[in-house]
Parts: sequence; structure tokens; C-alpha cells
Amino acid sequence: MFNPSLWRVRRFSDTLPEMLQLQREMNRLFSNVGQKSPQDYPAVNIWEKDGNAVITAELPGIDPEKMDISVLGDTVTLSGMALQETFTQGETYLRQERGIGSFKRNIQLPFQVNAQAVEARYEKGILMITLPRNKEDLPKKIKVQ
Repeated sequence: MFNPSLWRVRRFSDTLPEMLQLQREMNRLFSNVGQKSPQDYPAVNIWEKDGNAVITAELPGIDPEKMDISVLGDTVTLSGMALQETFTQGETYLRQERGIGSFKRNIQLPFQVNAQAVEARYEKGILMITLPRNKEDLPKKIKVQ
């Protein structure tokens, strides 16, 4: 049933370099698990509605005056500053998962945006941006003669 000649017998010292390489590769793969990379903040959802792109971004505790939204062609840039909470005497963090400091995220859309008609609202920690499509970027109907 099982032919022993099919099994390749190797010494441990022969497999050691391969095992070390496997360990290095596993360490590299799992070294950033659970950590967000800088381009992942803020978390966003993007969809299209009535010819507009709509972006919602999670920005809890951010002062809307400290946010900056800019549009250039088909790219939207969100940037701002998350300030550290102030504590009174005797208070300290037990756990801190929300980041502090500055952030910047570039989001590329599949079409050019009319920067003059962009609207943004901030409510309950969610930033909602409506980005209308540029008229020149709309599909044009060609009449065949």
C-alpha cells in the first residue's frame, strides 16, 4: 500500500535553513496584524448616487474646523487633526485605541469632480461629502448619420 521508497528521508540539519526561512516569512506576514496603516484612516465608504459620488468618513471627536477637504480633478483629499483628550487631576487612560495627531487621506474617484459644487456635512462623527460629476466628464450621445 505505502511504498517506503516514495518517502524522502532527510536529516534535521538539512531542513533547518528551510524552517528558518519559513519562520522569517511568517514573522513578516503577521508583524502588522491588527495595526492600521496610515492610509487606512479615516475609514470611508464610497458610492454613486444620481451621478454624484458620495463619501462617508468616520471621524469621531474631530472638530470640523480642524478638517480640510480639497478636490483636484478626480482626487479628494481629507486631512485634519485629532487632538488628545484632556484629563483632570488623577485621570489617565486605561486603554487608548483612537489615534491622535494629524491625518491625510487621498481618495481617487473614477471620474472628474465639479469642485465648485462639492458639499460636505459633519454629523455625529460622520463626515458626508457629495461630489458631483463634472459635466465634461459625462458620457455624450453621438448621433450616427
